[in-house]
Amino acid sequence: MTRTPVQATRLLTLAALLVLLATYFAPIWWVSLTAPNYPPEAFPDGIRIHFHFNGVFNGCKGAVIKKNEIYQGDLGDERETEMRGQSTQQQQLDCVHEMNTINHYVGMYPIDAGAPVERGLSRYFFGFFAAMLAAFAFPTRKTQIMVLAAGFLATAAWMGGEMLVAGRMNELLEHYRTAAGAYFNEPAVIARWTDNLELALKLTMGGLVAAMLVVLAGVWVSRPFSLLLALVPALLPVFFLIDYAGWLWFFGHNLHPWGAFTVKAFMPTVFGEGKVAQFSTYSYPYIGYGMLLLVTGLLLPAILLRRKAMREEAGGV
Repeated sequence: MTRTPVQATRLLTLAALLVLLATYFAPIWWVSLTAPNYPPEAFPDGIRIHFHFNGVFNGCKGAVIKKNEIYQGDLGDERETEMRGQSTQQQQLDCVHEMNTINHYVGMYPIDAGAPVERGLSRYFFGFFAAMLAAFAFPTRKTQIMVLAAGFLATAAWMGGEMLVAGRMNELLEHYRTAAGAYFNEPAVIARWTDNLELALKLTMGGLVAAMLVVLAGVWVSRPFSLLLALVPALLPVFFLIDYAGWLWFFGHNLHPWGAFTVKAFMPTVFGEGKVAQFSTYSYPYIGYGMLLLVTGLLLPAILLRRKAMREEAGGV
């Protein structure tokens, strides 16, 4: 059965929407540190963490700990004690904490001090993108505006209800205050940073609502503007890399002077393998980033099909 361009565009867009929503729960990028004091037989993945859109999570499966098995004779005589080999057991590690502990020796702030606005508001940005894709699945302007209005209103109400009414903003601020001051106890500095974060969260929330109004107005007055409903989510892999690299630069160029070891400002590895002191760093995309690329791969042909249909409607070639 041959599908019409409208049907093909809708199927591609809805498939991209489903994959995008699943991406929120998937690890986007992974980073691992290895060093001689973390032997691969005990730490097969090194000190590994996973970056998600809403936070940083433990990536260690477990450290292999070798334990001697001792056999003692029936009489309890130490002279009858024998070594009967070794057994192994796995001990789960919190590798986010482990990596923070390692990093603070060179003056690097805890990982949770990075991207607090992006992580805190990521769920609402996904609601914003989901509404845009849901609207793009429909070819008529009237339906697009109705879907956008409903989706944006629901996302704005969700954001305002959670952040301002239910107290989620206070939880985010308290988490940031605790995380940022975990190793370098400077209450005045952390208090100023927390105040700045509160302002940034409120400004970004206001900016997201303003973006909703701009999108609604753009679709209302310009038919070609509706292509942005799919193009913006399609560019998420690029947006993520820019933001990720920017925060790595921040961490590497804002080292605290209280670090046990003094190192020059540096750019942590964004992609591939790097080295700092005796540590080797590995940084690579993970499952979620592949899913983001799949979203892009689904949306680009959908955009081209919709653009072609628009040109045909307008009498173009």
